[in-house]
Amino acid sequence: MDDLLAERDLVLQAFWLTIQLAVLSGLCSLAFGTVLAAMRVGPISVLRGAATTYVTLVRNTPLLLMFIFVFVAAPNIGWFVGTPFLVKGVIAVSVYTSAFVCEAVRSGVNAVPLGQAEAARAIGLTFGQTMTSVVLPQAFRAVVPPMASVLIAMTKNTSIAAVFGLAELTFRMRYFANNSADDTTIFLTFALLYVVLVELISAGAIGLERRWRAAR
Repeated sequence: MDDLLAERDLVLQAFWLTIQLAVLSGLCSLAFGTVLAAMRVGPISVLRGAATTYVTLVRNTPLLLMFIFVFVAAPNIGWFVGTPFLVKGVIAVSVYTSAFVCEAVRSGVNAVPLGQAEAARAIGLTFGQTMTSVVLPQAFRAVVPPMASVLIAMTKNTSIAAVFGLAELTFRMRYFANNSADDTTIFLTFALLYVVLVELISAGAIGLERRWRAAR
């Protein structure tokens, strides 16, 4: 515990880096995953097939392999050369998580009554207008709990970034544990910090769901 107090700045920096990685990855995953979901339910067969292939491949690929590709393989072929480690971490996590976001959003789209889309088309709305104005707003309300689960899993998955040099919470926990392996307060402290992040996501999801219910 004394080590943690003496070098608390390192702990706070690691916590802040984990927050940045989780927030940026979450935003990118939500955006890209929503686009993928729209492609999967869209009328263009080529886009639908491409999105389906992407989701199938990524969901069945370990996140560690995604990190290896972004941090090791991609720079060897000229991609992401000179890109900051944080950005690489966001790319790896976002590419992986967006596939799960896609499936969550698609389940919400399927929960929207078909008559809603048909009514939108009847008044002359295009597919894009129907999705953005009619279907997706209702779909997002239906998928708050599963989407929160996806984001919680994503937050915990950011710990893999420690293997590739990002000094986030897991990286710093390993640093302190190497110096004081018998100090259980180190593990409890870092576990508590992860719990804080997870609870913030859960609280946000519950608050959003209650707000939407109250607005009905």
